Amino acid sequence: MLVTVDERIEISRTIPAEPAAVFAVLADPQGHVAIDASGMLMDAEGSPVTAVGDRFLVHMDREGLGDLPMGRYDVTVVITEFQADREIAWTIEGQIKPPIGHVFGYRLEPAADGTVVTSYYDWSGISDDWRKLGIFPVIEEKSLRATLGILERTVRRGYPRG
Repeated sequence: MLVTVDERIEISRTIPAEPAAVFAVLADPQGHVAIDASGMLMDAEGSPVTAVGDRFLVHMDREGLGDLPMGRYDVTVVITEFQADREIAWTIEGQIKPPIGHVFGYRLEPAADGTVVTSYYDWSGISDDWRKLGIFPVIEEKSLRATLGILERTVRRGYPRG
């Protein structure tokens, strides 16, 4: 299911797994790299997150999108919403000051056949200076949809592996 509201995209998919198994991937920095469909996330450093305000480092490569010649760079993921096995969201801090302010997240709802996972991308909080550039959404609906498919595959294979 696709929901688009002016400056927010939401995509849902039922994943045949318990919410805790899905959330384990989403709370782990390496899980973000494992499921990324944009091709931008190269690696991550940090421990699995457990609360709002937790942070981890992600090594990025913008060439995956092919839109801006930014090359390789690092960003810090800052957790803005955390409800274990229910919802996780974050914004990104990087070299750009002030931060852009877009938010990425997942909501998980138990279902009879697994977990309904809703991936969302919200750029409603960006400044007018960013809005004027006309580059949002940076991540398109098809990337959110593909990431949910990769998330299902990753959970089915038994992530995380020791």
